[in-house]
Amino acid sequence: MNTMKTTFLMAVLTVILVTAGGALGGEGGMVMAFLFALVMNGVSYWFSDKIVLRMYGAKEIGPEEAPKLRRTVQELALRAQMPMPKLYLIPQEAPNAFATGRDEKHAAVAVTEGILRILDEAELRGVLAHELSHIKNRDILIGTIAATMAGAISMLANMAHWGMIFGGRSNDERGGGHPIVALAMIIIAPLAAMLVQMAISRSREFSADATGAAISGDPLSLANALRKLQRGVERTPMEANPATAHMFIVNPLTGGGLMALFSTHPPVEERIRRLETMGGTRQ
Repeated sequence: MNTMKTTFLMAVLTVILVTAGGALGGEGGMVMAFLFALVMNGVSYWFSDKIVLRMYGAKEIGPEEAPKLRRTVQELALRAQMPMPKLYLIPQEAPNAFATGRDEKHAAVAVTEGILRILDEAELRGVLAHELSHIKNRDILIGTIAATMAGAISMLANMAHWGMIFGGRSNDERGGGHPIVALAMIIIAPLAAMLVQMAISRSREFSADATGAAISGDPLSLANALRKLQRGVERTPMEANPATAHMFIVNPLTGGGLMALFSTHPPVEERIRRLETMGGTRQ
């Protein structure tokens, strides 16, 4: 179901891109914006692991360090039929974790010092299985494609916005549509693209929960871990860059109400409910 939802949302993003391209910049403007966004996100896709690990001061865990953590990841990777990723430790008390890397052979899992302190062995195992699932499900690639299209839409809107400010040829002469339609697209298209991109991110979190629970064989421990992590993040806010918030197992940023539409993560309560259903019980 989550795969079908992701496919549908990616199709919606494509429709928004094509529609916005015709209305704002014509075929030429759409192609130029898409190619520029593709280059920018391609660089991010290939080097995001090094960038984000350096951003949070993560230190690689050597073969002789944290033997229990390493054994757990090795066992889970074997169960998931994937290579052992590199392990990193983030020197922050806020409990959280994330996975990065462009594919299974170039992957890394990072955990904070805080998460190692508040979770028991079974709960940490559930979290690690969730992170391995992001790698196995190619969520980083999916996120990059979604970001490319959303970025192209935003660039088209910015190009059209500055074009209106400084004048120049009409939209019709550039191959675009009616000026009123273009103005509406400048406002609506980037917002719609962002909402769809966030919805894709939330869908991938549900998928990682389900796959992770299957890999670990213990959905209830992952549910318990999410409870503790949510409380832990509320008590100890994380020094996180909003651009990387989607990578963590729980959102390091807070915000409810209308802001939930712009959240990269689904509500923790709903994630717990689904995991408890998988485990055959409700607490």
